[in-house]
Amino acid sequence: MQKPIKLFSLLLLYFLCSSNVVDGASEKQDFSENPFTPKAFLIRYWNKQITNNLPKSQFILSKASPLTAQDSANFNKLAHQNSLSSHLDSFCSLAHLFCFPDLSPSLEKHDQDVNFANYDNQNFTNYGGGKPGGVDSFKGYSLDENVSQDTFRRYSRDSTGHKEKFSAYGSNGNVPDQSFNTYGTGATGGGGDFTTYDDQVNVPNLRFTSYSAEGNGHKQTFTSYTDSTNAGDESFASYGKNGNGIPSVFTSYGRESNVIGSGFSGYGEGANGANDSFTSYGFDSNNGQNNFKSYGDGGNGAVDSFSSYRDQANVGGDSFQSYAKNSNAAKVNFNNYGNSFNEGPSNFAGYGKGSVGQSVGFKIYGPKGNTTFKDYAQKGITFAQYENSSSSSSMAMRGKKVNRWVEPGKFFREKMLKKGTVMPMPDIKDKMPKRSFLPRSILSKLPFSTSKIEELKSTFHAGENSTMESIISAALAECERAPSQGETKRCVGSAEDMIDFATSILGRNIAVRTTESTNGSKQNIMIGSIKGINGGKVTQSVSCHQSLFPYLLYYCHSVPKVRVYEADLLDPKTKAKINHGVAICHLDTSAWSPTHGAFLALGPGPGKIEVCHWIFENDMTWTIAD
Repeated sequence: MQKPIKLFSLLLLYFLCSSNVVDGASEKQDFSENPFTPKAFLIRYWNKQITNNLPKSQFILSKASPLTAQDSANFNKLAHQNSLSSHLDSFCSLAHLFCFPDLSPSLEKHDQDVNFANYDNQNFTNYGGGKPGGVDSFKGYSLDENVSQDTFRRYSRDSTGHKEKFSAYGSNGNVPDQSFNTYGTGATGGGGDFTTYDDQVNVPNLRFTSYSAEGNGHKQTFTSYTDSTNAGDESFASYGKNGNGIPSVFTSYGRESNVIGSGFSGYGEGANGANDSFTSYGFDSNNGQNNFKSYGDGGNGAVDSFSSYRDQANVGGDSFQSYAKNSNAAKVNFNNYGNSFNEGPSNFAGYGKGSVGQSVGFKIYGPKGNTTFKDYAQKGITFAQYENSSSSSSMAMRGKKVNRWVEPGKFFREKMLKKGTVMPMPDIKDKMPKRSFLPRSILSKLPFSTSKIEELKSTFHAGENSTMESIISAALAECERAPSQGETKRCVGSAEDMIDFATSILGRNIAVRTTESTNGSKQNIMIGSIKGINGGKVTQSVSCHQSLFPYLLYYCHSVPKVRVYEADLLDPKTKAKINHGVAICHLDTSAWSPTHGAFLALGPGPGKIEVCHWIFENDMTWTIAD
């Protein structure tokens, strides 16, 4: 019995001696670190693959899987057996992954008036169904949540004179997944009021299915709907379908939002006396995609009003299919449609076709190109002012609004990187859910391709048309797309894979660099002492940017002709050091899109200027070590 124990002790001592854990700038032995953990394995791998004696990056080590040796072995076995799905909750919790909870339905009827001050992550199956009168109020619903998943099924269905109030619903959240099914269906009187719905959120997936369908006079009001929101999708299906006299008001819809997709299907279809108002729709938005299908189709006596539709918006696209088709006496007004800075395509197909007694008015129709009107009603449509070509006033507007959609300081010229320069720092804070790498042993057993997406969806409980399905699909598409001109790319889900990619491009004498903190974000900063990596010469680097995925996933790529800088960042007033930043300057921008935000902010266009940017929180760039 003595020999096995002695052999294990010698093996343990070997692993401990070969595992140097770094603390700050010095190499220190940490005998409390289990040599069989994923973190210990990463340290040994680093020692083997990177030849210099520079201190290991605590930034990278902090992202190693937190699994214990025992948990790592257990989940590795489950992955081999394709059984991780049945242990997803514990896997996500222990491995520090991003997963949506499997919500159990709330079977309570909730037929009494309530006032929720703070509430989140609930599945309401039958909330206020058939309720007469009263008011339900939600204040601070799912506020500041990193991951929120809320479901309302049969909300106020068949109610009479009942009011619902949501104040600050989902504000400041990250990756919210929220759905309202049969909201107010068959309701009579009363109304729903949403104030500041999901404003300032990141990558939302918001769904209203059968909203106020077959209702009678149940007023719906949205004030400040998804303002200042980034990416994601919003959909309204069967909104007010077959309703009677339902007024719907959207004020400040998607204002100053970035890359939002909005879908309205069957909105007011077959409705009688609908009255819908959109004020400041998509105002100041960037690259929004708006899709209206069967809007007011077959309606009777509807009044639809769009005031300031996508005014001052940048690119994006609008699609109106079967809008007010087969309707009776519909009145649709667009006041200032698409007076955009940089317009995208607008497509009107079947617009008002087959309608009787309709009136459609456009005051200042803005799109100047790439616009089609197909199969639309020839009568009852008037254009008070149709701008079909660029004018001097619009060109002047272009000059004034050029920076509206690009955060100050997000892109800058290389000449700004000089000691004493004062410049704005963009918001460099990481807005992704906090996650860790997976151990390579587990990662290698999980599929990562669109051809095996069903296996991935099953593992992470991603249902059809769910937020998680969209997240997985988007990441796979980005990782599988062909590299751009001169780019070498790879997506990595383990630190070992990242090291392998970086060393394959740069060799084994490398160092990883990132901005030290988020201090100075959204403020003016002063450049202090500055250093050009590789003597400030043109060099190679491997930059890695986070992708949204259940585990920590980085899109790593190398592009030619860059210069990398490190700089002390100072408070402009006190001159005190507040941060240490890393910036990369792309010298060849000839393959970039003309609509890239850098050119909106800085001018000329592809290939005519170099473009620099800071490395944001939790992103990084690898370079040859100095």
